[in-house]
Amino acid sequence: MAIEGFAPAKINLTLHVTGRRDDGYHLLDSLVVFADVGDTLEFTPGPELSMSIAGEHAKGVPADDKNLVWKAAVAAGWTGHINLNKALPHGGGIGGGSSDAAATLRMIADQGVEFPSEIALTLGADVPVCMVAKATRMQGIGERLQPLSLPQLPALLVNPGVEVPTGAVFSALQSRDNPPMPDDIPIFETSEACADWLREQRNDLEPPTKSIAPEVARVLDDLSDTKDVLLARMSGSGSTCFALYPTMKAAHFAAYEIGAAHPDWWCRATQLN
Repeated sequence: MAIEGFAPAKINLTLHVTGRRDDGYHLLDSLVVFADVGDTLEFTPGPELSMSIAGEHAKGVPADDKNLVWKAAVAAGWTGHINLNKALPHGGGIGGGSSDAAATLRMIADQGVEFPSEIALTLGADVPVCMVAKATRMQGIGERLQPLSLPQLPALLVNPGVEVPTGAVFSALQSRDNPPMPDDIPIFETSEACADWLREQRNDLEPPTKSIAPEVARVLDDLSDTKDVLLARMSGSGSTCFALYPTMKAAHFAAYEIGAAHPDWWCRATQLN
């Protein structure tokens, strides 16, 4: 019998690069939330591991041991067929592959299979927070997670259809020792209050990404021009950007505006958290 899984888009509301370890891993301080849009997976247990890929963004996604989903299944000792429906653009800074792997590990754990907890981090820095799939402060190299309470955040996600190599973005980063977020994150009653606080924070990877991919700067400019926008920022290392709004009605109206002007862009109104 097939088991269904959901892998929500991961959004970095903030991303402060606070240092780099001797082994080359960057230290981060990030406020992470999740959308109600994402990839879907179907798991059918069987004697051998196999994968198939479908969906809007299936092109170029490997269906073998190069895929993080495959790696997660192998690491946790699960076999069977996995059908992955790719709704999220890959290479877009919204944790598509990491969230897919986390959904795989969650499914395996839900079946009562025990595996070492450190498997998640070995698959990637974003996989542990994607295992949680709720508002979280992520620090270190992704291993320090602090659950948070945030209001529902009406938002618009936009990707211009360009992939940005994470390595190139970090190579172009001017400073790797930047201030973290404040020790205490306030409790926000509204999306407006949350956006006001977020404006004082940063995504340190946004400037180098815009220098590598000018399309990201264009997306941010267009989002900043939408009606009732509270904040526009890039997620992760790009190229997906997000904007926050006071209501879902405003987010859907902005999606209509952006979609009409750029029908080739991936554009989704969603609720974060």
